[in-house]
Parts: sequence; C-alpha cells; structure tokens
Amino acid sequence: MSVKNLLEGKRGIIFGALNEHSIAWKVAEQAHAQGARFTLTNAPIAMRMGELQNLADFCKSEVIPADATSVEDLENLIAKSMEILGGKIDFVLHSIGMSPNVRKGKSYDDLNYDWFQKTMDVSAVSLHKLLQVAKKMDAINEWGSVVALTYIAAQRVFPDYSDMADAKSLLESITRSFGYHYGVEKKVRINTISQSPTPTTAGSGVSGFNAFISYAEDMSPLGNASALDCANYCITMFSDLTKYVTMQNLFHDGGFSNTGVSRKVMDRFM
Repeated sequence: MSVKNLLEGKRGIIFGALNEHSIAWKVAEQAHAQGARFTLTNAPIAMRMGELQNLADFCKSEVIPADATSVEDLENLIAKSMEILGGKIDFVLHSIGMSPNVRKGKSYDDLNYDWFQKTMDVSAVSLHKLLQVAKKMDAINEWGSVVALTYIAAQRVFPDYSDMADAKSLLESITRSFGYHYGVEKKVRINTISQSPTPTTAGSGVSGFNAFISYAEDMSPLGNASALDCANYCITMFSDLTKYVTMQNLFHDGGFSNTGVSRKVMDRFM
C-alpha cells in the first residue's frame, strides 16, 4: 500500500545527515516525499566531511550548522528554523552519535575519561539540551514528535561497542524522563528507535562490524532492517498515526531483540 502526504503541512528539524548512507539522510528524503518542510543540521566539522548541501538542494531545505552540545547553537538553530519554516516545529530527528574511544580503538576497561565525557555529551546529553531548549522556547507544537536513534547495546553487551553502550542507555533514559515532563505540559511525544546494525559511517567504525552485521542477519527472523526502512518507521512516528506513542524504546530490528538463538546460527555449531 502506498501512503502519500503523511507529513503534509508539518515542519521539522533533522540532525545528523552526513551522506547517502546515513539514516538521517533517508529520513530527510522520505519526509520530503511525504510533504514535510524542514531544516537540516550537523556539526560544522561533520558538514565539511559530508555532502549535506546536496541533500538540502534535493529537499528544498536550508542547512543550519550547529554543535548539538552547545545550548547557544541549539537556541540559534531552533529560532532560525522557526523563522525559515514560518512557525513552530512538529518533528525532530536526533541522529547523533560519536565516541572518540571507539574511533581510537580503546577497550571498555581502558577508557580515556575525557573522551568518555565527550561521548556522553555528544551522543546522549545533546538530546536533553535540545529538548530543554525547545521546551523553554515553546518551539514544538502540541502532539509534536521527537525521535532519537539508539541501539540494543543499551540493554545487552556488545564488547566492541564500548562507551557508546552507556551513551545509548542514557539516551533512552532521557527519552523516558523528558517524555513525561514534555508530555504532561505540552503533549509532545519522545521516543527512541533501536535500529538493526546498519552500514552507516558511524556504525562501520565499530570493530568487527561486518562480522556482526552478518550475525544479526542470521539471528533476525526477518533479517536486518535497512536504513530506508528505518526512515519509513521514523516517518510514521512523526505522523498523526502514532499520536499516543511516547516514552518508548521501539525495536526496529527484524525480531533480533526477541530471538534467543536462530536455527541458522545453531547450524554453524552443529
């Protein structure tokens, strides 16, 4: 079934698109196809590495550089977005994650703590800052939707995911806690989507990623969910079809999260 104009008339902000492999990039393309208008943002250093302007041109969007760990940058981003879009925001995608410890191959029991704090600030606390700024500015409409991308390492051990697992745990906790306060006061809903391992620039930086993506494919009854399918799920979460879903961590992983072991994986050991 083809659904059209699911986000007609809605305004948004999409964080984290880097290149065509990014989930955020796919979300922007799908949001545009469904009638939404939005601004795009990423950290200035990420924008130099990526191709964000190409996406902006395609989606007829404007790019506003912002460091998501800076309250001042977030205030500027939200104010400019409302000015450009002509009103309050209806949806936000938080697709932000970065760990210097993972990038530099530090094991979980040998972390650099300055880097660890950077991981937490960029990958999790940035969501709290974004929500706090938006709430104080009264920037999100009633029944607006904020979605942050997470991973099952928040609940289960994946040794090479290192301190990003702690960051995702905090991200999900902020979603619940802020989801309560924002829901009571402004009817804004906040959720995380726990996606299959996806070959994005960030995901591919984790040691052993290619082997693990194959394992997840064999473990999941439906196979791994693609970046495009994750984008489609995000679109439904931004739409009015999911108005009463909030404070949830929603697994989008082909059934991986509820599978103890698959026959395919068992066969490797038989």
